[in-house]
Amino acid sequence: MTQLEQARAEIITDQMRQVAQKEAVDAEIIRREVAAGRMVIPANVIHLKNSLKPIGIGRAITTKINANIGASPLDSDDAYELRKLNTAIKYGADTVMDLSTGGDVDRCRCNLIAHSPVPLGTVPLYEMIINKTIEKLTYDDILATCQKQAEQGVDFFTVHAGLLKEHLPLTKTRIAGIISRGGSLLAQWMLYHNKQNPFYEIFDDLCDIVHDYDVAFSLGDGLRPGCLADATDKAQIAELHTLGELTRRAWDKGCQVIVEGPGHVPFDQIEYNMKLQKDICQGAPFYVLGPLVTDIAPGYDHITSAIGATAAAYHGAAFLCYVTPREHLGLPSDDDVRQGVIAHKIAAHAADVALGLPGARKWDDELSKARAELDWQKHLGLAIDPETARKMHDEKKLSSTDHCTMCGKDWCSVRINKEIRKSLI
Repeated sequence: MTQLEQARAEIITDQMRQVAQKEAVDAEIIRREVAAGRMVIPANVIHLKNSLKPIGIGRAITTKINANIGASPLDSDDAYELRKLNTAIKYGADTVMDLSTGGDVDRCRCNLIAHSPVPLGTVPLYEMIINKTIEKLTYDDILATCQKQAEQGVDFFTVHAGLLKEHLPLTKTRIAGIISRGGSLLAQWMLYHNKQNPFYEIFDDLCDIVHDYDVAFSLGDGLRPGCLADATDKAQIAELHTLGELTRRAWDKGCQVIVEGPGHVPFDQIEYNMKLQKDICQGAPFYVLGPLVTDIAPGYDHITSAIGATAAAYHGAAFLCYVTPREHLGLPSDDDVRQGVIAHKIAAHAADVALGLPGARKWDDELSKARAELDWQKHLGLAIDPETARKMHDEKKLSSTDHCTMCGKDWCSVRINKEIRKSLI
């Protein structure tokens, strides 16, 4: 039985208890949310036997973030991808996706699973077409690759089953067209063979595979907008309705489901997008790439993405896919991973504070108290990135700890306020 099936049977699993303890909520709340499909615990039964520490993804608990890593045919290797995995986890990624399209992908994936205490996801399509063209993809390739990756311990699969052949004409007027890698490849396959999306055609068979290992579906948005001008268009919404259909079909098979959402959305359209997905997909956890709220910032897209991510999480998204500074420029480096994770941890936490989740503000208040007392050790230690905070503070060595280089001793409002407080006692 999958986590979903056990929750429906009113069974509280060990994984549900672990999530409840981590989130400081009652285990019955976790069970109820999983049973309703509003929460997912991506925990492949194979990975659970190794190093996996289960997490929950759903709006009733803290917002989670994912970090994408993976080698390309032009860059990186197994050792560097493992280093990126460790960096992502160190700075707070809740899950990691291996998007490798080059090198020995099986070896890289198995190495990452063996060393990852967080759920690991993949896009199985990428492996299916290494060393061959997309036109040669067969139904058997799809099922065999998904079976193999499930047996290896992958916790969640992105499958672009919602992009249908009849949706393709809707992309004609787009500026950026189909920017999803999986979506563009399957569009090419459908046009070549003049057939329906093969992932849609054999979706029930895919459900049987993921059910056996309790792999969670992450229903990919192959028609997500790649620029502001394409956001919330007919193509995106048409695919979303198909994702809603697939969500219900997967639930009927006892499979856990996450639904992926748009990448580039003007700030004023974010709330509408989040509420539309909740309605169409019946509350299944929404997993969004950003969204990026402007297209003008190559090199800084972790910032444009984090701005949109806070709004998305506040209005209903449960799962944020990070964006790195190198998003539109190349394969992210180890430091890009760090910056992307931190930016989106800030976004997720800001949304949790605004939503009033129990305990979310405690971290802020503890740091504020330390700052007000000029307790630098505690202040820096509570920072989301203590290493960077400490490095910046210590660049200029001062003889006293009752001020910093921003104002100096005589102008330091924090030091002055401490004296005012004493005089008011």
